[in-house]
Amino acid sequence: MPPEEEHRVDVHLDKLLAERGLTLTELADRVGLTLANLSILKNGRARAIRFSTLTALCEVLQCQPGDLFTVRGPSA
Repeated sequence: MPPEEEHRVDVHLDKLLAERGLTLTELADRVGLTLANLSILKNGRARAIRFSTLTALCEVLQCQPGDLFTVRGPSA
């Protein structure tokens, strides 16, 4: 994907954190990520995610990948 194109993946970390009563800092500590990198992911600016990171997020948040991410339909 060329850099000028935006992806259509929405990240739902805010919702999951609120539902579980966790802060982004607590999640970063439990998953083993820096707060900066987790913030990049949360704000939809990440270009990729490792499966090990995805697995750790799902384990800590007790969710499935589809709970973390959705893909918007193409713009008309």
